[in-house]
This record gives sequence, C-alpha cells and structure tokens, in this order.
Amino acid sequence: MADFDVFARNCPSRQVFSHVTGRWGALVLGRLTVEPQRFGQIRRQVEGISDRMLTQTLRTLVGDGLVARYSAGTNPPRTEYRLTDTGRDIAAAVRNLALAVEAAMPAVERGA
Repeated sequence: MADFDVFARNCPSRQVFSHVTGRWGALVLGRLTVEPQRFGQIRRQVEGISDRMLTQTLRTLVGDGLVARYSAGTNPPRTEYRLTDTGRDIAAAVRNLALAVEAAMPAVERGA
C-alpha cells in the first residue's frame, strides 16, 4: 500500500481532504451520517446550498468513493445517496468535529 501524506503538495489525498473539509462537502457528509437520503432531503437539511452546488458536491463525493448513489427500480425512479464504508469513517470524523465546534461555541462567544 502506498503511503499518503495530506501535507505533501502533490499527494492525491490532499484533493480528497479538500473535498471532505470544504464547506459543502463536510456538511453533506455530516448529514448523511444519519441515514441514506434523497437529494431534496439533503437540500432541506443543509441550509443555504443551491441545487447546482449540491449536485456538484454529491458528484465529487461519489467520485471520491465516499458516497454511493443508489437508484431503486421504481417508477418514478427513487434515487438515494448513502455513505460507503470508507465514507462512514470519514463522515463520523466530520460529524465529531461539528459536534466539538458546537460544544465550544459558548466559550467562543465569550471570547475565551
């Protein structure tokens, strides 16, 4: 297995790290930790994201292998997005970071 170093300029892990830690990638991953969701559900829960940006973010996360797109064979088609095994581990870390930020907010607001 190759060694990866997110701090190295040319390491491919840096690009995935950027997708995961970017504004929308982190929020979408954080929401998908709960359960598989449809596009509209994600859009309603990640306030402020546009349809275009959500589409782009989901495509990127699917391309990185962190999210899987699943279409049930129904009419009309029912497409859901769910975390892959790899995505679950990364999304859990993102969710823990979000919880830590929320917990720190009283101190942040006090300027401590």
